[in-house]
Amino acid sequence: MKLERTLVFLKPDAFKRSIAGEIISRFERRGFLIAGMKLIKISEEFARRHYAAHKGKDFYEPLINYVIRGPSLVIVLEGKNAVSVVREMMGETFGSDSAPGTIRGDYALSNRYNLIHGSDSPEAAEQEIHCFFKPQELVSYGKDDVEWIYDVTDSDIV
Repeated sequence: MKLERTLVFLKPDAFKRSIAGEIISRFERRGFLIAGMKLIKISEEFARRHYAAHKGKDFYEPLINYVIRGPSLVIVLEGKNAVSVVREMMGETFGSDSAPGTIRGDYALSNRYNLIHGSDSPEAAEQEIHCFFKPQELVSYGKDDVEWIYDVTDSDIV
């Protein structure tokens, strides 16, 4: 079994609403390991690059203004099928469309203020992690730690 990494960032509304810790604890309780974490303020330049696929859409400028208005917490999570599991935990893009039990389903109703970003593929995760973290800023857990989360009998987890 190979552990995968993904990047999430908690957006400014998670801090304005004082629920950042609750969101982090959901990932920890699920069994994800935190391989890196830092509090940042996303620059307008970065936000424009990150959301470039949406340029020209009516929500683009409000989205940029939203993510640069306050602090964001950038987190690298590590675990089995991290990208897909984290996206499932996040819920649909719009809080009002998200099922109860998901982060957005439990904490968001807005179509704009949706609390969290998560990488949408392993390739995107690798690229996004590289944008925020130097390799030496990331920590890998050993088999002694993950044996409490996964059945590692006859496993190749290091």
